[in-house]
Amino acid sequence: MSDISKNKKVTVVGAGNVGATTAQLIAEKGLADVVLIDIIEGIPQGKALDMFEACPLWHSSSRVAGTNNYDDTAGSDVVVITAGLARKPGMSRDGLLKANADIVKKVAEHIRSTSPEAIVIVVSNPMDAMAHVAQKVTGFPHNRVIGMGGVLDTSRMRSFISLETGVPPKKIKAMVLGGHGDLMVPVYRLTTVDGKNIAEVLSDDKIQAIVERTKSGGAEIVSHLKTGSAYYAPAASTVEMIESIFGIKDEALPSSVLLNGEYGISGVYVGVPVELGPHGLEKIIELELSEEDIKALHTSADAVRELVDKLEI
Repeated sequence: MSDISKNKKVTVVGAGNVGATTAQLIAEKGLADVVLIDIIEGIPQGKALDMFEACPLWHSSSRVAGTNNYDDTAGSDVVVITAGLARKPGMSRDGLLKANADIVKKVAEHIRSTSPEAIVIVVSNPMDAMAHVAQKVTGFPHNRVIGMGGVLDTSRMRSFISLETGVPPKKIKAMVLGGHGDLMVPVYRLTTVDGKNIAEVLSDDKIQAIVERTKSGGAEIVSHLKTGSAYYAPAASTVEMIESIFGIKDEALPSSVLLNGEYGISGVYVGVPVELGPHGLEKIIELELSEEDIKALHTSADAVRELVDKLEI
């Protein structure tokens, strides 16, 4: 595939809803050639062919291929890991821990062999712990293994603020830090609505309601779908990160990265604002947070650490 095109190459592991939608958005935007891989025969091939046949209508030069063989993914610039079990109603992200860790370990081993220079974006839940697994198993420098969570959580918060205020999301700035779970840290003190601090626009009660809805945003969707979890917004969030890695966008994004003393946290993947680029993680941005937010961020980091410790990697 890459012999025919000079495009960059992105492999998406997992041809379920998140993976297929991620592949579709990459192809539709013409960001790269895409390889969609899954263990189920026929599914990635069929979905990929369908997407490729849509590329002329999207005016995209991307090539899309489906496979069950990691050899076809060799030399990828970016690998997105979406493989894993989806949450069911009443199930926490943490409940997926061991089952998905086994899946991510196998995927990481293949990535290490076939795309040793790739930047890896981990989407599988519980995401922060799975990013830790992927980094340990691949042995890649930590700047090349990044978790997707903060972009999604922040987008959800902006959406909910827009619903409450009527202000378009593009005029709303927000930042959600911490682990991608129930202890995420929506920093509403740094949230602005059309240039005004959110506290000037909404009451404390409404702000807290938005914060709580943001924290349970994924569970809310699971409760509606019954047999699946969110995929449109997670896929769009992943593509936002890829666009930053490829230099198409240059905004700071909240992403899960391995901290080494930043914010007083070390040795664990936690969502913080970062700059992404051709080397993956280019810079961690340290915001001036309140004592309350710092404490919440440390609590969130401790929760991620507990999950990682359970895995005994």
